[in-house]
Amino acid sequence: MKIRSLFYHIKDGVKNIYRNRLFSLASIATITACLFLFGVFYSLVMNFQYMVKKAENEVCVTVFFDEGLTDTQIRQLGDTIKDRVEVSSVHYTSADEAWENYKTEYFKEYPELAEGFKDDNPLANSASYEVYLSDASMQSTLVTYLENLSGIRQVNRSEATATGLASAARLVGYVAIAVVIILLAVSIFLITNTIVIGITVRKDEISIMKYIGATDAFVNAPFFVEGITIGILGSAIPLGILAYLYQNIVGYVLSKFSVLGNILTFMPSGDIFKVLTPVSIALGIGIGIIGTFFAVRKHANV
Repeated sequence: MKIRSLFYHIKDGVKNIYRNRLFSLASIATITACLFLFGVFYSLVMNFQYMVKKAENEVCVTVFFDEGLTDTQIRQLGDTIKDRVEVSSVHYTSADEAWENYKTEYFKEYPELAEGFKDDNPLANSASYEVYLSDASMQSTLVTYLENLSGIRQVNRSEATATGLASAARLVGYVAIAVVIILLAVSIFLITNTIVIGITVRKDEISIMKYIGATDAFVNAPFFVEGITIGILGSAIPLGILAYLYQNIVGYVLSKFSVLGNILTFMPSGDIFKVLTPVSIALGIGIGIIGTFFAVRKHANV
């Protein structure tokens, strides 16, 4: 009996969509547009944060040692620094490597000038660790710790870069939340109006059903089927469009602006859509349920 009722509700809900097809199509189109914008914004936010995260990995703190430290003591310092939660990786640069890098950069046009320092490394005390952060916002905490660590004489940092990246990531997160809330509110409002129209059209039929003993749950079930179906259709369509556009736009940008390949690093589509797909479908179903709930609570008591 319950299975029979379920099929009846599904059949009736689908009929409601067909009866009010113009309004249903308008609701599907609106939810499609809203979730399409949500998907576009989500993709932009995730890719921006992905690029910010990559840039954060390039932000490092440079640590210089006290004079006279042995190789063993320097290695121990490195192990201690690696164990910090703020640290993603540590790279050791010896004094000889520091001088070679300096020569390559500043004496590349006049290599003969560097020959005067052949037997006397001017950067003899410039061995260092480049400490890369797992999160740029934690730079101050790490620097404070390093400055108080025995064996370290100097810590160089890029505070402005780290703060800027952390602030940008937070700002994008706040804007994303605000936009999502607005889009959800608009979608719920529109689907509520669609269900209300369906209830209004069937007002006499609902009155008769209640008069002969139908429960509120039985009367309202087809409207919930209608709302959920509209929500699913409204979420599935933009997912297909977004999947097609994402692949083509990313491919076009990377081929057209290949010179910016190190900066424009996009997330793989699989990583985007493994989250976007269930979230969009859940949003579509949720919009359908909430919109229907508001509609039947206010207008189905006939």
